[in-house]
Formats: sequence, structure tokens, C-alpha cells
Amino acid sequence: MYEIFADLHVHIGRSEQGKPIKITGARSLQFANIAKESAVRKGIQIVGIIDCASPYVQDDISNFLKNGEAYEIKDGGIIYQDKVCIILGSEIETAEVNEDGKTGSAHNLCYFPKFEDIKAFTKEMSHHIRNITLSSQRADISAYELIDIVEKYNGILIPAHCFTPHKSFYGNCTRRLERIFKEKYARVPAIELGLSADTYLADQISELEGKTFLTNSDAHSLPKIAREYNKMLLNDISYKEFVKAVKNEDGRKVLCNYGLDPKLGKYHRTYCEVCEKNVPGDAPATKCDTCDSRNITMGVYDRIEIIKDKKTSKSPANRPPYIYQIPLTFIPGLGGKTIDKLLDVFKTEMNILHKASFDDLEGVVGAKIAKNIVDAREGNIKITEGGGGVYGKVTNN
Repeated sequence: MYEIFADLHVHIGRSEQGKPIKITGARSLQFANIAKESAVRKGIQIVGIIDCASPYVQDDISNFLKNGEAYEIKDGGIIYQDKVCIILGSEIETAEVNEDGKTGSAHNLCYFPKFEDIKAFTKEMSHHIRNITLSSQRADISAYELIDIVEKYNGILIPAHCFTPHKSFYGNCTRRLERIFKEKYARVPAIELGLSADTYLADQISELEGKTFLTNSDAHSLPKIAREYNKMLLNDISYKEFVKAVKNEDGRKVLCNYGLDPKLGKYHRTYCEVCEKNVPGDAPATKCDTCDSRNITMGVYDRIEIIKDKKTSKSPANRPPYIYQIPLTFIPGLGGKTIDKLLDVFKTEMNILHKASFDDLEGVVGAKIAKNIVDAREGNIKITEGGGGVYGKVTNN
């Protein structure tokens, strides 16, 4: 077995024919471009593309498989240039009812082994979604119902960005996932933490102790791929091996979660929409400390403070470490041209972030930027907290 990097939540902005898929996604986010970016610039070995239920994307996949650069394998997944395994996925929005009887909505990541499986899933979901060609569309069913449909086509379901204030289970639908999935809860193998949360925050909720945690980019542009990712121990790159790692079976497992310090996430702290500022303090904020307005966007930190049921964040013994990773685009002094210069020498972002020494970096971009990269790698930075849809910012000590 060997170690690989995986980012399991990447969107498609447009089809090859220019059809809109994820409206907020970049036009350059196309199936083939994502495969190339993952293999050539990012250096990740598994990428989950979660808009593959769109018939427009499925047309692109068919053409992609015909050009000879990629092929499906028996154990599931599409192999590109023998470097990257593409996992075919779909992000589905479900309708939920919270503890107060109010309707909320949550995103679910659904992954499938074979092209034929996700095409069959699309056919059935077209009866529950008004516009099946677009990404993350609202279905007229709950997650409790969706998980049966996903498994009918050999897939697995993982709740997406679980704590964000919009479109997530803990963020606006429930205090407990088990209330949503009921007797099916054991069939949910993992959750996605989201950019504004980390292991230490999530492990304050006892029902998550038996679930694998995943950190993914939720990329809406090519440069954002692998801003969060996972290190896994697998026998090879395939859907079957990915599922075993998520389920912690046969020695396969998630070894590390690499993610933003949650303070950098754009929904980490509660934000007052009237004053247009974060609401400070350690206690959970339910109104603005300046104007007393309740017109706020609840932050992930504050939401977890409200719903947690453990006094301390004690992780189970088999929980892999969460390693704070500052993406290159967040590091001061690193613009697009400088990143390209680094990639010309070190080939992939994983090499720059994990392997290149200060001396090697200095030889390419000079001492100041090399120090910024190493400081970010070692945690020697200051962070201004994000909130209300605005990312936090990195500054040097």
C-alpha cells in the first residue's frame, strides 16, 4: 500500500459546449481541465468531480473516454494518464425539517463507481429535481430518502460542508445527524468538515466519533483545487479503495486531513449584516454586540458552541491528525506568475507545500517569499478571522 492525496469535492463551471453547470463556478472548470489540473499542477491522485449527474457533463465524459487519455477500471473510477483516478459524484440538495418545524436545506455528496451507475442515478433523480442539468439542485426528497436511491446505484452518501450556515445539516437543519437519517445513520460513513471547521471543533459532537472526517476544497475555480485535501493509505487508486479508506476497512484509511485553519474560512465567525462586521468574543453570538441586531449570519464556531454535547474536544483514538495547510494563493506575495514560476521548478503544488526546502525555494523566488511559504507551512503566521462570506486573511508575524 502507498500514500496518496485526494480532493473529493470539485465543481464543474461549464460543459465543453459552454452549457452552465455550476453557475458560480469558473468557465474553465471543465471535466478534462480538472483532470489535467489535478495530474499536472496539483499533484493529487484522486479527485472527486461532483457535478457528473448533469447530462451535459455526461456527454463530456463520454467524449473524454473516447480520446484515449482516460479509461474506466473494474474497481470503479476513471483513470487519467495513469496518474489520477476521477471519482464520479453528484452534489444533491435535500429538503429537511429542523427541530422547530422549519424547512431547511442541506447538501449531500453522492459518489458512484461506474459511469453507468451515475447515468442511472440521473435518470431516477430527474423525477425529483426540476433542472437536472445544473449543479446542486434542490430535490423534492429528504436525505433519509436520498440515501436509498444512492445505494440502489452502488453509491455512498456523505453530508457536505456539515457546519456552514447555508445548505448544511448542522448549519441550518438539525442539531443531530442521527435525527435526520434515523436507523440509516450507520450507513453514512463520513462527513465533510467544510472550510470553516476542523477536527477539533467537530469532535465536540459525540455522534460523530464513529465517522471519518474528510477535508475537501469545494473548488469553484481551477486554482482552488486541493486547497483542502486528504492523505489516504490505499492499495491502488480506485473507487473501491477510496470507499475502503472512508470506511476504514482492510488497512485502508485516511492518514491525515489537510485543511485551512478554520479562522480562514469565510463562515467561521458570526457576521452582522447591518454593521457589516464579525461579531467578536468567545461565547456563541446570537445577535450583534454593537447594534443588537439579529440580522446575522451564524458562524461555524458559534453554531458548534451552541449544539456541542461534549465539554472538551477529545478525538477518538483512531482519528487522524488535522494539519493546517495554507494554500499557495493565501500566502502573502504569491501571485499567479510567482506560483507558475515555482511550478516550473517543483512541478506540483504538493511538492511546493510539503517537500521544497527553504534554500530551494529561495533560489527560485527569493528569501522573503520563501520565508512566507515556510512560515505558512510551520504555522508561524497571523490570521484575521473570516465571516459572512469573506475569507480570513494571512499576515506574517
